[in-house]
Amino acid sequence: MKVLGIDPGTAACGWGVVQHERDGRLRALEHGWWRTAASRRPELRLRTIFDGVQELVLRHAPETVALEESFVGADARTALSIGQARGAILVAAASLDVGCAEYAPATVKQAVCGYGRADKAQVQRMVKAILGLEEAPEPSHAADALAVAICHALAPPLLRVISA
Repeated sequence: MKVLGIDPGTAACGWGVVQHERDGRLRALEHGWWRTAASRRPELRLRTIFDGVQELVLRHAPETVALEESFVGADARTALSIGQARGAILVAAASLDVGCAEYAPATVKQAVCGYGRADKAQVQRMVKAILGLEEAPEPSHAADALAVAICHALAPPLLRVISA
């Protein structure tokens, strides 16, 4: 199973592709992030994300695009921006007939770290260990995206159906 994990955001949007091998091992194929300047028009920032998702789906042909659900904090503007990025990601995947699954941040952290309130450094260290990487993924947005992909790849089949 191949999963494209995405940590949505407009200013910084992390992504990572994970392959779940037949022997049960997980392997990172590629990871990175898109960064868009606040000075750019919103529709152009979202187009960068949309185009990036489509390019990754075409290059890697994942079974699923897994996203981290929005965390609604105190800042409504940030929540709206993340929601717009999520929309661009969902439409990009749907336009290529790839299904999406969504996981709450605490679920992702629980799956990767064993603790639903793990901090970013803990997530980076565990992603490095799980995937056998030489270095912790940078930036943290890419590590978070790999964590979402790991969460989906390791989720029991019923949870994958519920999250879709």
